[in-house]
Amino acid sequence: MFDLVNRKKRIVQIILGLAVLPFMFWGVESYRSMGSDGYVAIVDGEEISRREYEQALRDHHERLRAMLGANFNSAMLDSFEIKNSVLEQLIQQRLLQREASANGFAVLDSHLIKTLQEQQAFQKDGKFSKKQYDDLLKARGLTAALFESRVRQELLLQQLLDGYGEYAFVPKAVAEKVHHLSEVQREVNLAQITSDRFLSQVTPEETEIAAYYEEHKNDFDLPERARVEYLVLTIDAAAESEAVSEDAVKAYFDEHQQGFGQEEERKASHILISAMPDASDKEKQAAHEKAEEILQQVKQDPDRFAEIAKQHSDDPGSAMRGGDLGFFGRGVMVKSFEDKIFSMRRDEISDIVTTDFGFHIIKLTDIKEEKQASLEQVREQIEKILKREMVANVFGEIAEDFGNTVYEQNDSLKPAAEKFELIIETSDWITRNAAEPAILANETLLSAIFSDDTVSGKRNTEAVEVAPDTFVSARIIEHKPATSQSLNVVRDQIAEKLKQQMANTKAIEEGNALLARLQAGEDVDDIVWGETKQISYMKTQGLDHEILRTVFTTETDNLPAYAGAADRKGGFELVRINKIVEPESLDNTMFGNFAKQLQQMITQEEMSAYLTAIRHRYDVKVRQDSF
Repeated sequence: MFDLVNRKKRIVQIILGLAVLPFMFWGVESYRSMGSDGYVAIVDGEEISRREYEQALRDHHERLRAMLGANFNSAMLDSFEIKNSVLEQLIQQRLLQREASANGFAVLDSHLIKTLQEQQAFQKDGKFSKKQYDDLLKARGLTAALFESRVRQELLLQQLLDGYGEYAFVPKAVAEKVHHLSEVQREVNLAQITSDRFLSQVTPEETEIAAYYEEHKNDFDLPERARVEYLVLTIDAAAESEAVSEDAVKAYFDEHQQGFGQEEERKASHILISAMPDASDKEKQAAHEKAEEILQQVKQDPDRFAEIAKQHSDDPGSAMRGGDLGFFGRGVMVKSFEDKIFSMRRDEISDIVTTDFGFHIIKLTDIKEEKQASLEQVREQIEKILKREMVANVFGEIAEDFGNTVYEQNDSLKPAAEKFELIIETSDWITRNAAEPAILANETLLSAIFSDDTVSGKRNTEAVEVAPDTFVSARIIEHKPATSQSLNVVRDQIAEKLKQQMANTKAIEEGNALLARLQAGEDVDDIVWGETKQISYMKTQGLDHEILRTVFTTETDNLPAYAGAADRKGGFELVRINKIVEPESLDNTMFGNFAKQLQQMITQEEMSAYLTAIRHRYDVKVRQDSF
């Protein structure tokens, strides 16, 4: 996909993005102990502290909040998968740092300074501005030392990983073969032998039903279940009752005003005629002439811009959308591309713009003017931030008090609810492996809920931290032990399952019999073939993997040829291959683009293999109670 992002610029933007104002709390002291229990993993002898892990979770949380806006749901972050993913990223970062150090990589001060000075975000009138640099970091809640340390670290890792991204090699013969295999098409007709037509023909015997029940008896057990009431204590909940002065709100707004509002954004579409930097002068000239021809078409009929982009643009990511690149602000696109767009009028079509990717024809389709938020517009947001900051430093004590309350008055959650101004919530039936509600889907909490003491005494559980700064205590209000269901109860369920299996078997037998007759050269008149389709590995037309594999492994010396296989619905798919459609040959530019995409895929595979290898090379230990 077309990517106009400059890598070093992107490094800086990503690191700035990790501190999206106004949600971050860099520098806030953790209330947790940093003793022997204060780590979540150890990488080659170095601990990843719980404080660092929880900050990373907050970063992830707030980046999603900023991206999704009103669609953000904090419950999505309570899953094991999200928490484990964040921890794995920290582990991977440590491993790459070890590798970079072991291989003698280093980032000189001059390299760091040059990288920062080249960033447009830190420039004024085309030159690096120390004041703008300091102001922007301050607005993000970052110190220069912390920010520069992160940029240095990313540049170091970039040096290590560039060996995979810059020097992957794909022989021309391999690229040609892969292109042929991915583009060659087979014209086919399909006929499906469905299992539904055999359902009325099969009836399982009572002995078969009984045998299935005995063999799969555990599958029909009802697990232990409970309905619970519970309290959730968070920083936001604890901060709700705090009071914030008008002076504090105004001071925060004045200090962070740059971080509110919306920068100017522009929406554009483009047509790319690709010409790589290493292309020959002849190839570049041909690409430029093609761009000139397309430009004339566009200027003659501007309303056909999207249609022409779909037909001619070499950017597959945007071409399918008529060249649409969406909205973006300054500092995202390469300079020549961006400068042109931010100098254009709405609906204007540019002349040819040259970048390292080739030649572009740009249409500016919309403009979002810069907007500065007023104090009243962001007052509620600022109050929430200040309240959280007020509570953050003492939340450890609040959480400890919450834990003591639910423990000392363990026959009811009401005292804790009243003391901390929380609402008692009630669940539906849950099990030891419950995934809903997400706030209860925590292994430690579920173990506490279903412990003998909690079940028999209907006492409050301890306060369990189910997410950073989120504590839950629950109490069982109704409990049902695990029970086995008798054969009489599940007989119909088993009978239907066996009936479907028997019908599937008959459909496959019928399909194989018809296939054998077709391959023997018989005319089988009662097969109803579907419409003709042209399929390839890139255009599967809805065929599942097994059918597709069967089609492309079938000998086609004599056509029509016939193939078939069981499908994922339990039936059988017959295929008649009518002809082979060879792909069109690519010109040098298009072939170069394909080879580059193939190279990127190989690079990703090599990178994945490298990361897996170093994970096994170093000693990595993850605490089982990390989540």
